[in-house]
Amino acid sequence: MYVTTVYLPEIADVAEFVNVMSQFRFEAQLHVGNYSVDAKSIMGIFTLDRDQQIQLEASVTDEAQIAKLNEAIGRFLYHPVH
Repeated sequence: MYVTTVYLPEIADVAEFVNVMSQFRFEAQLHVGNYSVDAKSIMGIFTLDRDQQIQLEASVTDEAQIAKLNEAIGRFLYHPVH
């Protein structure tokens, strides 16, 4: 299981994120608090409070697949401002 935090502030970000995630065969969920949706569902993502931190949980353990995923979603990874 791979877990990271993503940031999807704009409508276009959601659409692009879903397109990227749809390229992967493994299952993935997005979580905000106790609420979860399919990370490949544009409608599901729009039900999330995208102003909150969004946790991505992907059912993948292969290091090569994780590296591919990180590269593909790199611009969506959450980087807190210090």
